[in-house]
Amino acid sequence: MQPHLPFLDLRSYKLSSLRHDMLASVTVAFLDIPQGVAYAMIAGLPPAMGLYAAAVPAIVGALFRSSRHVVTGPTNALSVLVGSAVASQLASNGSSPAEVAITLAFLVGLIQFFAGMLRLDAMADYISHPVMRGYITGAAVLVATGQLANVTGTKGGSGNLPTMVSAWIAGLPQTHLLAVAFTFATLIAVVALRRLDRRIPGSIIAMVLSIVVSEIFACHERGLRLVADLAPIPAGLPPFTIPQFGHWTALLPAAVACAVLSLMESSSVARGLATRSGQQLDMAAEFTGQGAANIAAAFFGGYPVSGSLGRSMLNYQAGGRSRLSAAFCGLIIILVLLFLGPVVGRTPVASLAGLLFVLVNDLIDRERIRVTLRGTTGDRAAFLVTLIGTWTLPLDKAIYLGVGMSLVLFLRRVRLLTAREMEIDGKGRFREINAEAGEVGHSCAAIRILNLSGPLFFAVAGELEHALDRFLKDPDMRVLILRLRQAQDVDVTTVSILEATAKRLRSEGKTLILLGLRPPISALLEQTRVAEEVGRENLFPAQPAWFAAMEFALRRALTITGEHSCGTHCPLSEYVATQETLRQAPGQSGSSLGPVEDKSQSSP
Repeated sequence: MQPHLPFLDLRSYKLSSLRHDMLASVTVAFLDIPQGVAYAMIAGLPPAMGLYAAAVPAIVGALFRSSRHVVTGPTNALSVLVGSAVASQLASNGSSPAEVAITLAFLVGLIQFFAGMLRLDAMADYISHPVMRGYITGAAVLVATGQLANVTGTKGGSGNLPTMVSAWIAGLPQTHLLAVAFTFATLIAVVALRRLDRRIPGSIIAMVLSIVVSEIFACHERGLRLVADLAPIPAGLPPFTIPQFGHWTALLPAAVACAVLSLMESSSVARGLATRSGQQLDMAAEFTGQGAANIAAAFFGGYPVSGSLGRSMLNYQAGGRSRLSAAFCGLIIILVLLFLGPVVGRTPVASLAGLLFVLVNDLIDRERIRVTLRGTTGDRAAFLVTLIGTWTLPLDKAIYLGVGMSLVLFLRRVRLLTAREMEIDGKGRFREINAEAGEVGHSCAAIRILNLSGPLFFAVAGELEHALDRFLKDPDMRVLILRLRQAQDVDVTTVSILEATAKRLRSEGKTLILLGLRPPISALLEQTRVAEEVGRENLFPAQPAWFAAMEFALRRALTITGEHSCGTHCPLSEYVATQETLRQAPGQSGSSLGPVEDKSQSSP
């Protein structure tokens, strides 16, 4: 039951941990408030939605995800993607930003929840770090560029990176110096307080100071924009909202992209903290918990959420001991909404832009970028293609581009099927010839042996055909022996290839022999009638003794080609003769010549 209800571990909760959890949650909430408002601005949403997304979803995420330290809520990179989806939908069907974001959160939650229930958590391992680094770096630059108009107090633009830069440059003559001053004052204050002591909540202090200065000097009357000018933050509980499904099909591609990014982001945060804390994670529960948090966001006024790296790390460093510390963060945000919503609305927009520049700097991990660019050609290509994609394409398309790059790199590197020729070495033992390492064997020209190991299903059909083609083109070969003892998951696709190979060889007066057949493979050959095509006299089931089936197959091959098919001293003929002599010797019941070079657990 506990994997599905992770909060049951609170049954052993110790009251001595309560003080630590409360202090950690207060510390994180000081960062949560300004970040929530700032991230909602990035997403093009009412500022209150950033706080709503950090309230109930944080409580649900804390209770239902596996990690005890991850704080769920709005994040930088995800907000950029949500903003792209919101802008796209506003242009196409005229829905309100809040309606789009709420429906998007519900779809994202469903995708993540069912991914966890189906235990698809392994898919998180197939997105490469260079791809994620490229997206996050590109999104960080987009965030900074999007805030330039708030720095100068001018009208900005939307779209890709070149469009936003050109719109900002066009508005520079109307620069508002008061906005510039608030931006840089906030930026300097946050950086200075960090350098003094990172435990000081510099973001909330700078936010409060900007509100106080703005009110004292009546800066709003002088043209300084406040958060309330974008949309007021009402005092009260997060509203109950219902997703609108009129345009859900149009939102689905963006929802999948948001779900993937959210899961990659949260999983990496959870794993990083688990490495430090020693907690054993259930990644499927991470997925379902993240999905439940997004569904909660949809019904309580929020937008798609993820696991926040900065707030989660702060929670751990501030001494949070259980999942209650993250849950208390959500409760504190609810209290802020109840009593301080209008006060938060008095925050100068330019100050939030200064805070966002600091957060953008945190996102750009220069050391990891340097390591990536010093890596392989594939790593560099994945990083740069995804980076440029975020600047030139809609962000959901950039996510798909990155995922596609990861899959290409995976398929290029992985070798599902291993196909190596076998020969008899000078000591009378079978060995595999590693042609990839430059080895050259001295096989019998008339009888060739190919060892197949690994999954033998439709995905390796191309590899199998390529491996067989080299032998089929050899005019000197008369018998091809395929050793299938180490092959698994044989399906109709690969069996059809074996059938086609047998037909081609027979048409050329040649023979295909299959050995080391396990019962499932033998049954499939019979069911598909491939056994008839190959010839049952050419099928040799797996045997318990070392290379016993190989000996039987060689006897059959030598019957076809003649005992000295490749010369007077045919190694295969000598091997068979040696095995016969050993069996006839007193006290010998089988071969004493084991396959020293063969790495399988058991052999036919």
